Amino acid sequence: MAAPSGDMFSFCSEPGKVSGLVEVRFIDKVKGRGLFAKKAICKGENIFIERPLVSAQFLWNALYKYRACEYCLRSLETAEENARRLSGNASLLLPHPEQCSIRPELHQACPRCQVMYCSTECLRAALEQYHQVLCLGQSRDDLEHPLNKLQEAWRSMHYPPETASIMLMARMVAIVKQARDKGHWLSIFSQLCSRTASEQEEQIAHKLLGEKFQGQLESLRNLFTAALYDDHLSRWFSPEGFRSLFALVGTNGQGIGTSSLSQWVHGCDALELPVQPREQLDAYIDQLYKDIETETGDFLNCEGSGLFLLQSSCNHSCFPNAEASFPDNNFLLHLTALSDITAGEEICISYLDCCQRERSRHSRHKILRENYLFVCSCPKCHSQADDPDVTSEEEEEEGDGETEGDDLEDEMTDV
Repeated sequence: MAAPSGDMFSFCSEPGKVSGLVEVRFIDKVKGRGLFAKKAICKGENIFIERPLVSAQFLWNALYKYRACEYCLRSLETAEENARRLSGNASLLLPHPEQCSIRPELHQACPRCQVMYCSTECLRAALEQYHQVLCLGQSRDDLEHPLNKLQEAWRSMHYPPETASIMLMARMVAIVKQARDKGHWLSIFSQLCSRTASEQEEQIAHKLLGEKFQGQLESLRNLFTAALYDDHLSRWFSPEGFRSLFALVGTNGQGIGTSSLSQWVHGCDALELPVQPREQLDAYIDQLYKDIETETGDFLNCEGSGLFLLQSSCNHSCFPNAEASFPDNNFLLHLTALSDITAGEEICISYLDCCQRERSRHSRHKILRENYLFVCSCPKCHSQADDPDVTSEEEEEEGDGETEGDDLEDEMTDV
């Protein structure tokens, strides 16, 4: 993957490599680390592009035939295949097929387990990093294989809308097991280590697994140990270590979304067309999305999550000056400035989506406290400190049950 050129554009081609535009600083014991600008950044500028330390597709998402590269999560369906499946229209033909970026002729399967990759490069990278440990070979369809039992147990505990995957933790183990320099990877992962107290770690497990989380967490740990145990990582397999690892993924995992159809739409938007053909194309796309909403609902993307070292240093603000997105139809995270950022200013993203950010201070704090275990003290919250502690009218209209799933959905899975 070539690095884009330009002095004001930083590409973190290696996990953990620090961008030239930013630096990580320790703030205090409450907030921990933060990401700060080393020089002025203009609104709309790309601050950095970051490759994750590790990523994995959500298990239900994969089971429901959202086909993605096992390594980089690039959608493997052509835009037309994607539109046909999502709309339920098997005869649909997309105009301007040249705007589809998917190249099926480049796709490669693992010769042992037949898991698919978007390219030879991704297959090679997966084999070098973790796939030798996790490859199921001819046991891919063996329901009694320890890894298959682990995945099925996770699906039975964590239903859509998904916010995490046990396979993210499995790949962390596999990366260390395959690495020549195990200490290097343990050091990198330790930088993400959760500093949450044990009761907060239990709260994260409760949020991901539900009311029976204590028994389910121990069941998962036993299956995880049977499938992946390694002496170099013995602490990760202990009850306390597994709970901490669970909390690490729960608090640092960044949602990733990819879509070949979205890429096609962006390509069509960029076409220079006469007025009438432009209006016809826009109307076609609008109708297509209406048909997809009727057939499929909100589940449009190949979805997963990843651990990003730089991005994980970004603290939350209800009035963020940066946002993350995945415009390349793969796991590369683009952090873009939403406003001008001065040298020395902290770079903040929002853990809330656009609608949630418009709710009352009380409502925002409720979501953040339940899902991210902190109370926000950003300038917006400070300015509303005297507001009454009542839930916003919007939240009351929607009902309390909505936050159980939707509040965990990260707007930054947008592609």
